[in-house]
Amino acid sequence: MNDFALAIDKIPKLVFSHSLKKVDWESATIAKGDLKDEVLELRKQAGKDIFVGSRSLIIQLMKLKLINEFQLCIYPILQGNGLTLFEDINQRIIFKLAKTKTFQSGAIILYYQPH
Repeated sequence: MNDFALAIDKIPKLVFSHSLKKVDWESATIAKGDLKDEVLELRKQAGKDIFVGSRSLIIQLMKLKLINEFQLCIYPILQGNGLTLFEDINQRIIFKLAKTKTFQSGAIILYYQPH
């Protein structure tokens, strides 16, 4: 976990919040515009993927049709109750499996692209 924390600490982050006025994380900034405009601006930058870790942002970006690929990691541990990832999606969306990656731990990442 420490290696992961060190790696994630260096990645630039854009925070979307209605209540935060500042962030303490050096590699994070608060978005100034709305979600759609900020993401469209980020897409203009060459050579970098945009990763979204927030369930609510994923849902909003799906509704805006701004997601090119899902990377769903399935880890072989059952935690119990949780939130539905695709809540409030009222349309049928078909995905194409692009590739998979399997880890020795039994975890697997499924790479899906919306059709």
